[in-house]
Amino acid sequence: MRKRERTGFWFVLPCLAGVMVFYLIPFADVIRRSFQKASGGGFAGMYNYVQVFGNRAFKLAAGNTLCFVAVCLPLLLLLSLTLALLLQHTAASKLFRSAYLMPLAVPAASMVLLWQLLFDNHGILNGILGQNVDWMNTDASFGVLVFSYIWKNLGYDVILWLAGLTAIPGNIYEAARVDGAGSAKCFWYITLPNIRPAAFTIVVLSLLNSFKVFREAYLVAGGYPQEKIYLLQHLFNNWFQELSVDKMAAGSVLLALAAAGFVLLLQKSWDREEEM
Repeated sequence: MRKRERTGFWFVLPCLAGVMVFYLIPFADVIRRSFQKASGGGFAGMYNYVQVFGNRAFKLAAGNTLCFVAVCLPLLLLLSLTLALLLQHTAASKLFRSAYLMPLAVPAASMVLLWQLLFDNHGILNGILGQNVDWMNTDASFGVLVFSYIWKNLGYDVILWLAGLTAIPGNIYEAARVDGAGSAKCFWYITLPNIRPAAFTIVVLSLLNSFKVFREAYLVAGGYPQEKIYLLQHLFNNWFQELSVDKMAAGSVLLALAAAGFVLLLQKSWDREEEM
């Protein structure tokens, strides 16, 4: 190891130590507990994982979470990139940049009050439609959850897209236009390839943020909400209250493996396209 590398290692060491103590070691203990019995701590082998895979609540929560991510992630990325492209060369981009992040500053409890004001039995939506329906206890609750996620994370992703777009040198576009390239070709052959690093970061962060929507759903509907919005976080919360440490540990390991697998596949596809 060269002197410069050793110096860099010592600067990074405090962060590595923090990650080790507060993340890696506790997660290693979770993996250990996933192979043990909840009572007595004896070795259980794959029994906990078999129990989790056979659990109806886990299947429901995993399916709902997968559906939520499959709907929200492409929708959020498409909307945020479109807005970033529209705002890229406008004065509003710099003037309202901090305003894009306002939804992130709104506390979850305040968001829940807004949900109740809009969607409960005596809410604004029922007043407009002339009905008396608790929308959070119908299949429409899934759409409300999607809307909440998009609304809260749209501005954040727009800021990240704008950072990637502004890093592209303007002379590349000028040279392309001189050669007769239109807006579509500039976007396809210049913009998209140059925002790939930003896109990877945005996809991963958007995926992680999709798990935070549980707070609003929990506060407005409790630990057992309408079936369409019963997510993995609800399940883990209920297992925690029941002290089902064995199932909770096994489920956490499975969720971590699924998230890590998604990120690794995404990274592999990114690297493969860069090599082509």
